[in-house]
Amino acid sequence: MMNSVKRFVLSPMLGAALLLGASTLASAQNPNKEARRAERQQRQQQEAAQQQQRQADKQQRRQERQTQDQQQQQQRQQERQQRQQQAQVEQQQRQQQRDQQRSENVVKQQRQQERAVQQQQQQQWQQRQQEQQRQNDRNNDRNWQRDQQTRQDQRNWQQRQWSQDQQRQQQARFDQYRNNWQQRQRIAQERERYYQQQRRYQQYRFQQEYLERLRRDQERLAASRPYYYYGGPSYRYYRGGSYYYTNQYGVNMLRQALNNGYAEGIRAGQADRQDGYRFSPRDSFAYQDASYGFDAYYVDTSEYQYYFREGFQRGYEDGYYGTYRYGSLSNGVFSLLGNVLANIFNAQSY
Repeated sequence: MMNSVKRFVLSPMLGAALLLGASTLASAQNPNKEARRAERQQRQQQEAAQQQQRQADKQQRRQERQTQDQQQQQQRQQERQQRQQQAQVEQQQRQQQRDQQRSENVVKQQRQQERAVQQQQQQQWQQRQQEQQRQNDRNNDRNWQRDQQTRQDQRNWQQRQWSQDQQRQQQARFDQYRNNWQQRQRIAQERERYYQQQRRYQQYRFQQEYLERLRRDQERLAASRPYYYYGGPSYRYYRGGSYYYTNQYGVNMLRQALNNGYAEGIRAGQADRQDGYRFSPRDSFAYQDASYGFDAYYVDTSEYQYYFREGFQRGYEDGYYGTYRYGSLSNGVFSLLGNVLANIFNAQSY
């Protein structure tokens, strides 16, 4: 294509050169005329050359456009091919997805069928287990009822034995309490002389009041008749590494022992403070006696005295220091705080 363009351009130029040579020859004969002719020819040649140049440029632009069009067409063709290939790939992928979905559906249906079979088997197994459990429950109920009856019979026998033992023990405690009255009076007289020697007059006065309360207690017990509750133990409490058993009456008696001890301890502590005596709760006759309020029923003397002294020590501290750390005063009655009492004596039903 470039060679054709070159020939197309060079041919007019060669002709123009030949004409120029001829005009030069004629001009030698007629300089003016020839000069004008040469100028016209030169202009014509220039115009022809320009025309040819424009045609050559136009032809070149046309060829360039054709080349560009061909390239664009080739590019569009390639793009169409790429789109077709992409469409084919996407179609294959969609087909594969459909095939995979169908396979998954088949597997899902199989699993559903397997689960349905398993659920049916599970239901059948559960039904058999429930029936077996009901049968076992019926058997257990019968066995439990027999065991309950056996335990109830044993409990009734134990309660009868316990009641009989309590009757004998209560009568013995009742007799011992009344028989020891004279001995306790002799001890009280010795403590009175001891307080008088130490000039502890307030403690002496407190002991006189305590003895008066004991005498009224003794008169009450002497005029009463023993009574018994024919029931078994229903409470137990823990003390000194062992469990002790009693009934509701015994629980009430030990709680009363704590409160009685607290009240007497406050009075003893106040007396020693007024006498200017050192802190000494165990030096008091009331602490040593620890029997005020005891009626010999349902608990041993030692148990009552233990809890009386526990309350007495706390009451003595409150009375000696003039505080109410462990108890309170309400309507003229001293008593331990509920949480303090529960911390000392925690009886639980069983």
